[in-house]
Amino acid sequence: MSYELTILHLVMLPLVGAAVAALGTLVGLGGGFVLVPLLLFMFPDESPAVISSISLTVVFLNAVSATVTNYREHRIDFKTAGLLAVGGIPAAAIGAIAASRVTRDSFEIYMGILLILGAVYVLWRSTRAIELQGDVEHAPNREIRERMGRTYRFYVNTVMAGGISPVSGYISSFFGIGGGVVNVPAMTFLLRMPPRVVAPTAMLLLVVTSSSSLITRIATGQFQDGWLRAALLGAGALVGAQIGIYLRSRVDHRVVLVILAASMILVGGRQLIVGI
Repeated sequence: MSYELTILHLVMLPLVGAAVAALGTLVGLGGGFVLVPLLLFMFPDESPAVISSISLTVVFLNAVSATVTNYREHRIDFKTAGLLAVGGIPAAAIGAIAASRVTRDSFEIYMGILLILGAVYVLWRSTRAIELQGDVEHAPNREIRERMGRTYRFYVNTVMAGGISPVSGYISSFFGIGGGVVNVPAMTFLLRMPPRVVAPTAMLLLVVTSSSSLITRIATGQFQDGWLRAALLGAGALVGAQIGIYLRSRVDHRVVLVILAASMILVGGRQLIVGI
């Protein structure tokens, strides 16, 4: 169906896109996990396919904007991103097809569960006082040199990375949230990559997997409506991503993470109640 936008939407949507992108880039999880619940609330008559497609468009633009800056700063592990993309691309296409077959109530419930699980991870992450030690049993097979900073040498388990990618690709596409809620914890605690490399690498992966999902959605006719809303949100996201990168080294991450987790629990609980 065609949705008629009001003047309020024209003003509010770019601001929402900027705020969501700034927060998502700041914490390194992408902004979709915040945006999808907002879209569900703002557009109660839309299908899960349209909601997640709009969100994915914003996630894509957010990730592109952040990746351009991260590339200039030389913080991206291209080898690991490529390895994760091998399984993530087809999984994202499958997730896009699955999103077209789920009811709105079921989608609300699934989203609520995911938000609560994500909040548990965010709370746990906020208690980490030190960085995890990298893999010391294997010789480093990665070297990342920041343009104006440190050099990182670390080991990435190829088999483990291959197992992670389909899961993150599917979840990213199905919910339209981007894969940050899976990729960032997995890269940090399973692959044991340096935190300064994790978020930029996850953002590049989002560019690839969200592209796969969007192409599938367009090809299957899921994304015929919502383009203007996506464009307005995306315009704000392009700016918000740069704000998030700027704030990353200037704010207390623990405070941000605690507030974020509390919000995710509240919103996740609401989604469960609405869905049930």
